Amino acid sequence: MASILRFRKLCFLEPVKCSTVSFEKPKNDEKQSFEQPPKQESLVSAIERVIEKPKSKKIKKQPKEWRCVDSCCWLIGYLCTTWWLLLFLCNFLPANLPGLKVPEAPGVRLKRDGLTALHPVVLVPGIVTGGLELWEGRPCSEGLFRKRLWGGSFTEIFKRPLCWLEHLSLDNETGLDPPGIRVRAVPGLVAADYFAPGYFVWAVLIENLAKIGYEQKNMYMAAYDWRLSFQNTEIRDQALSRLKSKIELMYVTNGYKKVVVVPHSMGVIYFLHFLKWVEAPPPVGGGGGPGWCAKHIKAIMNIGPAFLGVPKAVANILSAEGKDVAFIRAMAPGLLDSETFGFQTLQHVMRVSRTWDSVVSLVPRGGETIWGDLNRSPEVENICCTSKARYLQSSSKESNGNDTDARRSFHVKELPKYGRIVSFGKETLELPSSHLSIIDSKEFVRKSAFRNSNTSCGEILSEYDEMSRKSIKKVAENDAYTAKTLLDLLRFVAPKMMKRAEAHFSHGIAEDLDDPKYSHYKYWSNPLETKLPDAPDIEIYCSYGVGIPTERSYVYKLSSSNRCKSIPLQIDSSAYGSDNGCLKGGVHFVDGDESVPVVSAGFMCAKGWRGKTRFNPSGISTYVREYQHKAPASLLEGRGTESGAHVDIMGNIALIEDVLRVAAGATGAELGGDRIYSDIMKMSERINIRL
Repeated sequence: MASILRFRKLCFLEPVKCSTVSFEKPKNDEKQSFEQPPKQESLVSAIERVIEKPKSKKIKKQPKEWRCVDSCCWLIGYLCTTWWLLLFLCNFLPANLPGLKVPEAPGVRLKRDGLTALHPVVLVPGIVTGGLELWEGRPCSEGLFRKRLWGGSFTEIFKRPLCWLEHLSLDNETGLDPPGIRVRAVPGLVAADYFAPGYFVWAVLIENLAKIGYEQKNMYMAAYDWRLSFQNTEIRDQALSRLKSKIELMYVTNGYKKVVVVPHSMGVIYFLHFLKWVEAPPPVGGGGGPGWCAKHIKAIMNIGPAFLGVPKAVANILSAEGKDVAFIRAMAPGLLDSETFGFQTLQHVMRVSRTWDSVVSLVPRGGETIWGDLNRSPEVENICCTSKARYLQSSSKESNGNDTDARRSFHVKELPKYGRIVSFGKETLELPSSHLSIIDSKEFVRKSAFRNSNTSCGEILSEYDEMSRKSIKKVAENDAYTAKTLLDLLRFVAPKMMKRAEAHFSHGIAEDLDDPKYSHYKYWSNPLETKLPDAPDIEIYCSYGVGIPTERSYVYKLSSSNRCKSIPLQIDSSAYGSDNGCLKGGVHFVDGDESVPVVSAGFMCAKGWRGKTRFNPSGISTYVREYQHKAPASLLEGRGTESGAHVDIMGNIALIEDVLRVAAGATGAELGGDRIYSDIMKMSERINIRL
């Protein structure tokens, strides 16, 4: 209809408008005739407007309001798309792309040089990386018998998340299976070869071992349920007994060749526990006798060892977060907390992880002697501190009597005090220790008597729901916590977990290792409270990456939310250092492998066990083997062949070559002895411990 009207308008008006006939000024009687067409034109335009008005309304729609959930969905979509694209690039594109030089596998090269399998190899996975499968569950787990709940595709997280979390939890009282649930470690090499599709853990090392002749008859994955305390893996699953029997069998069936053990991360202290257990008398121990280790073990090649714990475990217990989670929590506060979506993600993560006793095994050990006090720490000259030179220059000028000139010329800045593992408020980091308020153990006990006063929250997701916000605020008034007072803080905020787990783990330093109390299994995984076996021919390696900023201490604040079922403490992501670069997003960083600081990974091999000490009475040889981190040059290199990251190091060519050479019979001296890039030796000198 609109088109017809436009056509009529064109035909009727254009001849009049475009006519070449000239008209004089119309008279009054002519004016009426010449005004008629404009009237008709206005009538046509009016009709057009009436007809086209509804159409224009259809075109102009109100813009849809953009909600936060839309942003989250888009973000998740982008992340998933990027992840699958990277998997495609790493796994499906040809390896001989132009400009992409793939290094030769160390197993292939060493085999060409005549290297062959000699000593049986036992692999010991760490926390999180081992697969877990379901053997018995609640009705919500229908169809999941012997399916992986941990490791693999993780599809059950999206299908039935609460059911999945319920089955990964342990009993809060016993630390064992809840009634009606049985989740067990996946057996065999597939237990920890890949954590998820395309994300290797042990797969690259296993493949290279196979290149020189290893297979299942001389290579074994000592899988265990990493959620349990170490002694409970034996009580429930007889995991330690099975490991003992397997080593004895491999020793006999491989021509009485001693075994090379390769533990990773928490698996390092798990195997340290095994060394004491296997020689201890039954029923607590394995009954192998004092010479069992010397007879069956050639070398222990610890990868990414967490001998003295990791500060990340503290942040996990306090607020179920680390640097990455704290960043997400700051950028999108409602995504992980309960305020916006009701996901309560961190609350559920905290509820589940606090049933895992193994987390407490990673809490820093050695107290202030190892980790430092309010005023000092062994990492005082950490590489990220740019004020070191100014400080030294200022000190030298002051010694020459130029005190006034020195203060004018150089700005002396306090070096980071990493010994304050948890601080409430950034200003706490710079205050002298005399200005800090400290709560002693007795005060914590007194406060604990009044902690259970919040009974209006209904269902309890975490132990914070049983605490009044007033009592938590009182705890936060204590400005800073060191590795010594930190245990009191953890006992206060997680009493059930700590009471249960501290029956299986200890975090101190032994005064007298001959004291009968140290025969208890709770001390066996602490290298500062136990002796190495009497086996002078064994070699122990501390192999780990360096050159990556690693979490060391945290700046905390009270959460802005006072709602029930919310975590009242969180990392203060707004706290940044001024010029030293060590404090970023509420986290202090030092040198390490991204998870384990250098002092925890290397101290025992650098000093604690070096030579004959009270911790190493037989003088077992120890070697520090560090691998300088080098990030991949492009996405096509995947996770890199020279990475020093905590898990990615398992694909490091130099590390793999070291393992293959030792498995084929090489000694630490033949590898070249120590290889050190960090300041571990200087750090060890600053740790004043009786050896």
